[in-house]
Amino acid sequence: MQDYYQLKQALLLVTIAITLIAFVSTWLAYSLNIALNYLIGACVGLVYLRMLARDVERIGVQQKRVGSSRLVLFIGLIVLATQWHQLHLVPIFLGFITYKAAIIIYTVQSTFASASSR
Repeated sequence: MQDYYQLKQALLLVTIAITLIAFVSTWLAYSLNIALNYLIGACVGLVYLRMLARDVERIGVQQKRVGSSRLVLFIGLIVLATQWHQLHLVPIFLGFITYKAAIIIYTVQSTFASASSR
């Protein structure tokens, strides 16, 4: 379980770092409005990642079905982005999937680490 908690912490920190870098880059390249849309999506993505981690922790303990509340979070974000005219769908969606970049970075690092230890 200790390895899992370290993984969870690492993914959250890398996601926050990527979010901050992407937010500043988007602000400089486009506008503050687009960057804030990205930040909204990234914050919801962080909440999604935390909910996913909580569901993973419960897998062995409870027999409850997992996953439905996370889907509602994503659908609510997309519906809000399409209905509110000040929000832009693409930056919000890209912000939401920022946590996936952290997972890819972790996977690549662990692959290279295991390959170099052989």
